[in-house]
Amino acid sequence: MHPDTHPASADPASTVLRVGQIGFDAPAALLGRFGLQLRRVMPDEPIPGSFWGDAEAGIIGNTVYARDDTPVHSLLHEAGHLIVLPAERRPDVHTDATDSVEEEDATCYLQIVLADQLPGVGRDRLMADMDAWGYTFRLGSARAWFERDAGNAREFLTARGLPHA
Repeated sequence: MHPDTHPASADPASTVLRVGQIGFDAPAALLGRFGLQLRRVMPDEPIPGSFWGDAEAGIIGNTVYARDDTPVHSLLHEAGHLIVLPAERRPDVHTDATDSVEEEDATCYLQIVLADQLPGVGRDRLMADMDAWGYTFRLGSARAWFERDAGNAREFLTARGLPHA
């Protein structure tokens, strides 16, 4: 691990892996396999389509927006929202992809699976970052949920022919 990966801070969220640390090429290629585009937003510019604001990724149509300071987990989460949607619904998405619990669960599961396809990320790191960022799960951690409580998410992804292992 590089020393600049975990800046000194009392806030665990400051330790999460950022897109600028892994670059945009691999995430862009990954998203492209699902018919999505990744657009890089310049530093200090607001991220279009960001539900949470700040450095969080945004979505509009088939495009995911991120800056160098966007957490990798956020980029994968927002991309996951678009991936789990039927293609015909994607063009209508702006900022908020769903209010469905099933789609949200599938998105969380998918972002963990997709992390394995990004060099230098992987599911272990992504789950630790999700916990540090403040994702909450019934069993107390992203790993516990993923391994023991996410059957509905796996079934959702399987039924749609999406990655689930």
